[in-house]
Amino acid sequence: MNRSANQNETRIIRLNDVKARTGLSRSTIYHYISTGNFPSQIKLGSRAVGWKKDIHRRINSKIPFSC
Repeated sequence: MNRSANQNETRIIRLNDVKARTGLSRSTIYHYISTGNFPSQIKLGSRAVGWKKDIHRRINSKIPFSC
């Protein structure tokens, strides 16, 4: 696989990685999803979800600092 094809791949990260990258708890992440302030998860299977790896770029301007 060449480098340009590699850059176009979508990487999926799981909830523990999202929590580590954002510093938010599980309940806060799902609360922000319900209010539209956090990107929605992607369904991976019947009991599994994930988020795109570039999530930090998309949430920087969406998470309110005063809750």
